[in-house]
Amino acid sequence: MGKVKCVLFDWGNTLMREMESYEGPMHKWPVVEAMPGALESITRISADRILALATNAMDSGEEEIWKALARVEFDTLINKVYCFRKVGMLKPSRGFFDFILGDLKLTAKDAMMVGDSFPNDVMGAVRCGIYSIWLNRESSERRVGKLYDTIYSLRDLPEAIVRYEGAD
Repeated sequence: MGKVKCVLFDWGNTLMREMESYEGPMHKWPVVEAMPGALESITRISADRILALATNAMDSGEEEIWKALARVEFDTLINKVYCFRKVGMLKPSRGFFDFILGDLKLTAKDAMMVGDSFPNDVMGAVRCGIYSIWLNRESSERRVGKLYDTIYSLRDLPEAIVRYEGAD
């Protein structure tokens, strides 16, 4: 398939834990947590790839998202942030993903999406031709298709990328 030049990550419950007891912008929450395996995995894959956040967050703009990322030391690993306030659209719309590809000057084959929402993250990206990884922490269900696969922990992401890049 070729080298993945950019990995797009969903934000809430993919890279950082959403806490239902808190409201408003994440950077103001008393507690902010990275999801298990997130720091380890993004550190392993960051050397020669663009890592970008692709989020539907409504409470935070780009500046607030960067502040939240800094609280878990992701701000030095993530290269770009794409949120509703910047893009003007939400996942799973084609326009959301087309905006990101256009801004990064990449084709769909250059990118990969990783997220916990199968309809929004995975199928939204797949409709644009972007290979996607469903992060399913909730069950043992596995969904595999031509343009998507399943992992159960972010610790499995580096190997999933290697498998994809080595596929014909």
